[in-house]
Amino acid sequence: MSDGPLVEIRTSPHVRQTPSVDQIMRNVVYALVPVCVFSVWAFGISVLALLLVTTLACVLTEQLFCLAAGKPTTVRDWSVVITGILLALTLPPGFPLWMAAVASFVGVGLGKLLFGGLGQNVLNPALVGRAFVQAAFPVAITTWTPPFAEGRFTEFIPSTLTLPFLQPADVSGWLQLRAVDGFTGATPLALMKFEHVATPAMDLFTGMVAGSAGETSTVAILLGGAYLVARRMMDWRIPTAVLASAALTGSLFWWLDPGQYPDPLFILLSGGLMLGAVFMASDMVASPVTPLGVWVYGGLIGFVTVVIRLFGGLPEGVMYAILLGNAASPLISGWTQPRVFGQRSRGGRR
Repeated sequence: MSDGPLVEIRTSPHVRQTPSVDQIMRNVVYALVPVCVFSVWAFGISVLALLLVTTLACVLTEQLFCLAAGKPTTVRDWSVVITGILLALTLPPGFPLWMAAVASFVGVGLGKLLFGGLGQNVLNPALVGRAFVQAAFPVAITTWTPPFAEGRFTEFIPSTLTLPFLQPADVSGWLQLRAVDGFTGATPLALMKFEHVATPAMDLFTGMVAGSAGETSTVAILLGGAYLVARRMMDWRIPTAVLASAALTGSLFWWLDPGQYPDPLFILLSGGLMLGAVFMASDMVASPVTPLGVWVYGGLIGFVTVVIRLFGGLPEGVMYAILLGNAASPLISGWTQPRVFGQRSRGGRR
């Protein structure tokens, strides 16, 4: 009888153990680390405080809702931590902390728990919170500060520590003291839309521009996305569809009138498109589950984003495009269900 290793033969199916919800959510948090590190490096302690406040407020909101409903705590699945981090990354670096706490409460309370919690929410909770503060605090949500200002690690941006229900502090004097008095107070999208001033692609790629805390560095976002794809914890087709659709739509208008519309590379690298495509549109709960559906869903988001940017009143459209895609996700899943072999079609044919 042979003394070699035994080969155990079993009948199919050969099923591998799938990662649990908390394992997936923890890996998403790990993927967001490069974006968070760059944000703090570029904008200083104001962004660090913003990340801490939104994350803590989201966790406390979910815990309080669970206690009020008499249900076991759900904060251990890490999903609410992701909501807090993503919310902070979509806000301006100097956004008042009390407003960020309000956004956290609304995002988790109305965007997630009102629907029944994780797995039942229709919309991305972080974007629900941001949409609320964009309507409630339009001035604060469009007040930007430049990256890499002097003293960013030793003092807060003045508007960060605004007391509740008071007007945020004017940051113009602070900017002049930091030798950035030439800063226009506009993001690359706003400069392009309202002044037709283009921003160099390399600045957009590396994050040397003003914008929301986590949307400026394409490099950091792509690193996080590549990690999730390598771990098979993100459907790569969704961000691919979003970016491809945005690039194709932008290319069409740019081809028609290059002097009026930005080139497709600017469309891809500017604003929150990259952050939204990689970390928000790919939300497992709010995106379709069918193979064709994810392409339709991503294509819709990319198309709507460019249309809002070019023809809407706002320079950015990613948030509304993703929320629209979330709302349409159940319909898209229903329309793109694959037909089982032998099943009758709507016309009565097999």
